[in-house]
Amino acid sequence: MRRGDVDAVLQLERAVYLFPWSARIFHDCLRVGYHAWVVTDDAGRVLGYSFLSIVLQEAHILNICVAESERGRGLADQLLDIMIEAATAARVESLMLEVRPSNRAARRLYKRRGFTFLGRRPRYYPASEGREDALLLCLSLVDA
Repeated sequence: MRRGDVDAVLQLERAVYLFPWSARIFHDCLRVGYHAWVVTDDAGRVLGYSFLSIVLQEAHILNICVAESERGRGLADQLLDIMIEAATAARVESLMLEVRPSNRAARRLYKRRGFTFLGRRPRYYPASEGREDALLLCLSLVDA
């Protein structure tokens, strides 16, 4: 992902999430050097993107987003593969993430890919009716 992709990424973010990241968050993620990828079609339309933070032996998935029209085609798996490869290349021992309990598709993806439950972060996410907890998940990369 490059700075020039942020406007299109922001459009997708706003289309998919009730509480989207701001343009400033995307720019800050790129400015501080988080790993970021964007998937486009042949016409250059953004179909998905992801952000990964790597610090020492731990990596944290900050965001994976796929356009609703493209879901079920394996793009989230592809983005996850790229992030696992980057984390493995950086000799990361574990890959962490938070996910909404209500995001069943993401929870199925992470379970299928071997992530395990570590705990719950109460009232982590904004929600239509107050706040929603986050499930903290981890994938060990030590034997990957």
